[in-house]
Amino acid sequence: MTGAPSRRQLLRGLGAGALGLSALPLAACSVEAASADGDGDELTFLISNLDGGWVPSKSAISSYEANVWQQLTDKLLHTDDHGKVTPWIAESWEANADSTEFVLHLRRGVSFSDTTPLDAHAVVANLDVWAKGRPDEGIAKVGLFPGSTYEGAEAEDAHTVRVRFSAPSLSFLPTLGYHACLLLSPDSVARSLADQADLAHQIGSGPFVLDSWAADDHVTLVRRADYDWAPPALGRSGPAALSRIRFKVLPDDTLRASAARAGQTDVAYNVNPQVLDSFTDNGFTIDVPRYLGFTHGFRVRTTVAPFDDVRVRRAITHGIDRAEILRTVFTDAWEPATSWLQSSVPETTDLSDLFAHDPSAAEKLLDEAGWTDRTEDGYRAKHGTELGFTLYPTPYLTGSVPEAELISQQLGRLGIRVATQNVDISSYAGKVDDNPEQGLAEVTRSFVDAGTVAGVITGDGEDWFGLQDSDEELTELAARVAGTGDRRERASVIADLSRHVLEQAYFIPLEQNVQRIYVQTPELTGITFNAVAIPSYHAATLGRRKAA
Repeated sequence: MTGAPSRRQLLRGLGAGALGLSALPLAACSVEAASADGDGDELTFLISNLDGGWVPSKSAISSYEANVWQQLTDKLLHTDDHGKVTPWIAESWEANADSTEFVLHLRRGVSFSDTTPLDAHAVVANLDVWAKGRPDEGIAKVGLFPGSTYEGAEAEDAHTVRVRFSAPSLSFLPTLGYHACLLLSPDSVARSLADQADLAHQIGSGPFVLDSWAADDHVTLVRRADYDWAPPALGRSGPAALSRIRFKVLPDDTLRASAARAGQTDVAYNVNPQVLDSFTDNGFTIDVPRYLGFTHGFRVRTTVAPFDDVRVRRAITHGIDRAEILRTVFTDAWEPATSWLQSSVPETTDLSDLFAHDPSAAEKLLDEAGWTDRTEDGYRAKHGTELGFTLYPTPYLTGSVPEAELISQQLGRLGIRVATQNVDISSYAGKVDDNPEQGLAEVTRSFVDAGTVAGVITGDGEDWFGLQDSDEELTELAARVAGTGDRRERASVIADLSRHVLEQAYFIPLEQNVQRIYVQTPELTGITFNAVAIPSYHAATLGRRKAA
């Protein structure tokens, strides 16, 4: 077994990050189409990919496509990065005492870009598909919408919607600001799965409209002249200040960074963390917003060996040196995890003692689990089987590859062989998330309200841990989180649920989740990030570009 990789070895996985900006090649013709030499109100945005597809209930959860959706569509409510809910298309609302019934009062005069009114009937059509989808047509529901208790919605008049649930739903209002809950015209909602995959058929009511798009190449948006219903939280009324936004796909991290340095783009999305200090030193604006949601870490399928033994799960948890990861792979903008939920989630409590780095405890746990033999390579074994597994770094998180390589080295010190294998976005879900044989899956998952957590961890939801209903305590706590109508009571239950998840090592936290990195020209101002760290450019302005 070898020691930890050097900083230089890790940075090979990050491209040219170790060399600094001065050594990065100019992007030249690779981004010629995205050249940012416009008249000062045209924004260019370099992004690594837009290949997740445009079916809203699928692609809307992507950290890539969501950047486009945020400009094309509106939401019923605005939810900020602290979970605060404020008006948008719904200008006011009421809830009954037990949070099972809500009345939304819609702003008047709002229309989709095809001139269809954004009225109560359009809102009901959207709510129904968010909650239930159309499974027979292959159209999924929105995963974090409280659909299991959704009884229905009705238009009481053109501007009033009543929504009913069979159980308390404290998460309903905040989730209306979730980026998957985007309002589309009734025609778009009713279209087939094949039609929905075409962005041209997705008609929103947002401050920008689609001008052109080409798969894996670009999306160009233009200002909607009659837009006048932005949420007050953005600080601007009327049409957007920018006239055009061009999202240009450029997969290479190094070229996106060099294009920003050369003044060929206004925004470079998800460049390598190790070059950020160089950008800051040169006057660029760096935004690394943390969203509400889960920390970056691993969800563990307890049905897959060797993770079916809690002692092995706990050993892995204590064998990971998170401080070494932060100082080696990331920058000061990244912070350690304190639980399996982000520290910005209001109900989070600090439970970091449950997953502290403790190699001695990890060694003892592995011995107790019977992994006491050694192979010729020095790895642990039991009954002739070597202790090991494969990690698949997520393509959704910049820095995941070198982090996985470092974790491989750290666990190797305990005698666990950890291989790493890179996969692209198009094959990641099938290889990892949807593969019942893959024991560890990286989490880069957002939510806007902790009440929706229960929807992913139990057998009634996504069954993250492969437990079905076998852990009665987990099932009972999750049901209480989802079903309570009192926020103070719910916070106490969430604390108990978090402790149980971490004590059983169903989830192995790593660090606070920074999934989105925006390197921006300093002339770009007026950006607002929502609860899931997606920017709105409605109020953004772009001054005259200075020479690079």
